[in-house]
Amino acid sequence: MSYSVGQVAGFAGVTVRTLHHYDEIGLLVPGERSRAGHRRYRDADLDRLQQILFYRELGFPLDEVAVLLDDPDADPRAHLRRQHELLTARIERLRKMAAAVEQAMEARRMGIDLTPEERFEVFGDKDPEQYAEEAEARWGGTEAYAESQRRAASYTKEDWQRMQAEVADWSERYGALLAEGEPATGERAMALAEEHRRHIGGWFYECSYEMHKNLADMYVADERFKAYYDSLRPGLAEHLREAVHANADRRRG
Repeated sequence: MSYSVGQVAGFAGVTVRTLHHYDEIGLLVPGERSRAGHRRYRDADLDRLQQILFYRELGFPLDEVAVLLDDPDADPRAHLRRQHELLTARIERLRKMAAAVEQAMEARRMGIDLTPEERFEVFGDKDPEQYAEEAEARWGGTEAYAESQRRAASYTKEDWQRMQAEVADWSERYGALLAEGEPATGERAMALAEEHRRHIGGWFYECSYEMHKNLADMYVADERFKAYYDSLRPGLAEHLREAVHANADRRRG
């Protein structure tokens, strides 16, 4: 049984011109010729072509492929084992590359998906991603961070506006409470601290009492957060921290 160059090209998914080239350089010389001088390929030629295509897929240049296949001491099974090892290694590299691309896609997908106009409309002159890199560096490996990113990816402009409205309403009420002299351990202060915790849980990630205490500590320790809360009402950052601790302690008690 033998096959024409056109048939073999169809079997192997290569061009006739490629097979002609392989013949010309002695890499794949057909085992037969028709009476008219046309190339005819036997089963053994197809086996060799398969080996050539394996090595080509792995990036070997043609001269190296010829050396590998024409080694008189080479065992055909050894060729297959080597190719299997090389292909397996390549598959693993490609799998890692695909995972990296998926991660990059996910990272982009999980961003705040608003146009510049919508961002300004929702956040004003505050950049919602101003501390994005720092947040990822601090908490990027945590479940809470991943959960907040997943949720943020699904929010529309209206969702962000509703969230901002909740923040503004809470801030106004806490500022008023502070102005009235409510102690941080008072019922109203602790209730607003609990509302603050639930707001985080409702919009971003499940916020335990212990995590809430850690966040409140950061609101005082980090000058940027302290400046933000104190801009709502002088002394609010410290007051909120105490209220958060008091609320957490009584809930656990």
